[in-house]
Amino acid sequence: MTLDLRELGAVQLDGLREVSNMGAGHAATALSQMTNTRIMINVPRLQVVPLEEVPDAIGSPDEVVAAVLMHMLGDLTGRTLLIFPRNAAMRLAEMLLHRPVNSAHVFGELEQSAIKEAGNILSAAYMNAISDFMGLMLLPSVPSLVIDLCGAVMTTAYTNFGHERDLVFCIQTEFSMDETSSVAGQFLLLPDVESLQKILESIRLA
Repeated sequence: MTLDLRELGAVQLDGLREVSNMGAGHAATALSQMTNTRIMINVPRLQVVPLEEVPDAIGSPDEVVAAVLMHMLGDLTGRTLLIFPRNAAMRLAEMLLHRPVNSAHVFGELEQSAIKEAGNILSAAYMNAISDFMGLMLLPSVPSLVIDLCGAVMTTAYTNFGHERDLVFCIQTEFSMDETSSVAGQFLLLPDVESLQKILESIRLA
């Protein structure tokens, strides 16, 4: 399969953006239910880039991030990564543990458990949106949490899952609780080659 992103027109990209908007909306609803707080989202930013370019799309490779990894099973196979910068992950843990702002300073056992559970629910929300939009069955695996430098996280993903033609769907989403408090993260969908073809076919891009 050969895919040149330059061949995707505005209509096709709008279809991909609709998927990202649905996923972000599902995730915001899930986060609101988890925290018992009204959550609003900014319009998500969608990028479709080769896997090796993802670190540049996310930010500095030397930035500490919390990443929740899940495997996709069902009609699509591959991986998902939900990545939060360190400060955003800490704020998320505070929200879930009902603690004051700036009270969390280390990734202790409770903080890690909260972030993993949030990643599990938020990633499932994105996958449910993809499943609903494309009419495909997706089954998420048990999540795993990695706290490391962004470059190291993506190097591991690239080493274990890298193929020359791999494309990654990056959905950058910012969840806002009020004017001064927000949590921004990146949801990455890493389909294998066959699943990428299914995605493109399902939204009539193939």
